[in-house]
Amino acid sequence: MQNVTKSLLGVLLLAGVLTTAACNDKSAAGQKAPVTVTAVKVLKTDLPWNIEYPAQVAGSLQVNIRAQVGGILESRLFNEGEYVKEGTQLFQIDDKEYKAALAKAKGALAQAQAQERSTRREYNRMKTLRADNAVSQKNYDDALSAYEAAQADVQVAEAEVRNAEINLGYTKVKAPISGITGREAQSVGSLISPSGDSGFLTTMVQIDPLWVNFSMPGRQFEKLASGYVSGQIVLGNEDSAKAIDPDVYREVAPEKAPIYVEVVLANGKVYPQKGKIIFFDSSENTQTSSLAMKAQFANPNNSRLLMPGQFVRVRLVGATYKDAVLVPSSAVLNTPNGMITYVVDENNAVLARPVHGELQDNMYIITDGLKGGETIVSSGLIKMKPGMQVTVNMQEFALPESLAQKEKKQALTQDKHTTAEMEAQIAESISSTASAKEPAQKEEKKDK
Repeated sequence: MQNVTKSLLGVLLLAGVLTTAACNDKSAAGQKAPVTVTAVKVLKTDLPWNIEYPAQVAGSLQVNIRAQVGGILESRLFNEGEYVKEGTQLFQIDDKEYKAALAKAKGALAQAQAQERSTRREYNRMKTLRADNAVSQKNYDDALSAYEAAQADVQVAEAEVRNAEINLGYTKVKAPISGITGREAQSVGSLISPSGDSGFLTTMVQIDPLWVNFSMPGRQFEKLASGYVSGQIVLGNEDSAKAIDPDVYREVAPEKAPIYVEVVLANGKVYPQKGKIIFFDSSENTQTSSLAMKAQFANPNNSRLLMPGQFVRVRLVGATYKDAVLVPSSAVLNTPNGMITYVVDENNAVLARPVHGELQDNMYIITDGLKGGETIVSSGLIKMKPGMQVTVNMQEFALPESLAQKEKKQALTQDKHTTAEMEAQIAESISSTASAKEPAQKEEKKDK
């Protein structure tokens, strides 16, 4: 009986142990292992206002060249699309008729001058005789009136000569500005008239300076203005702060302005000349919710890097966010209720945090919801749930290189060799050449 009891007790103890182990296994299985996530530290630093805007280039002056006199178009004296200086003759209109008109006007002037001299002599005689009461007052008045009429006729004839000279000058159609010429609108041999469509000959566009037109969203302009007032956004530096005054800004060079404009070409390079904003609209466009702006760029060599009508991108340089709170764009999740990020607390649990911010250069400038130094999940946000335990894989988050820094680095390394490396290669080449010559010289001595 005792053996049976011991056996039964052993079975019960074994069942208890197995039950306890099974419960522990179920408990362990119920707890999920922490998810590994990529995380970054929220960055707090000064950030340049580095937003680009689509823009279009325009000539600072565009002129339609029209004939001011009629006639046969005899010749075109320029190549279409070339740069010409102000005063360069572009077209020649048949001038025979206008030369004849000038000769006729000069003849009429000579007649009027002769008549004026005759009446002047008659008037002088009458004046002398009238002083001696040798002629009547009426004779004196008639002589004076004839002289005054002859003087007026001379003035009319002189005006006709000037008019004929002007019309003759108009037969030489000259460039009113320096710039790029367009296509000819009338071919040589055409009969043109200054009052009709045939009077339009070509166009010219002034390319120094150039204008670049773009629009800034009204919301961004408001942020720039309010940020400057609050001190969150700084314009320029201490040296250029005084140039914020409108009167000073108009006179200052672009490179000394608190804010200047860069043009980014289609190939990604920056146009060498800096521009200055010379106009922004007084009101917001209600259809596009944007503010029209215009920047002026010098083009001293009349180069064709920028051409009227060309589409480019512009970048404002000089405005800086002070102590901007930055996170990568991948760390912000846009939801129907707004933007959120997932913050990792000291217990490695994720917490959903609503934030407000503005996207710039693949980063969000956070205006509310985060502080510098906090740890946030930077990828896979769609899989996160508040309270989830995570294992953090930290990655570095820093400001991207500016375009100027990239170009400088590219210029330094475009030859793939520094000066020291090139000198070392030259020295190595010389030494290897000398080493190759030594065995040959020794063999020559042996042969001798």
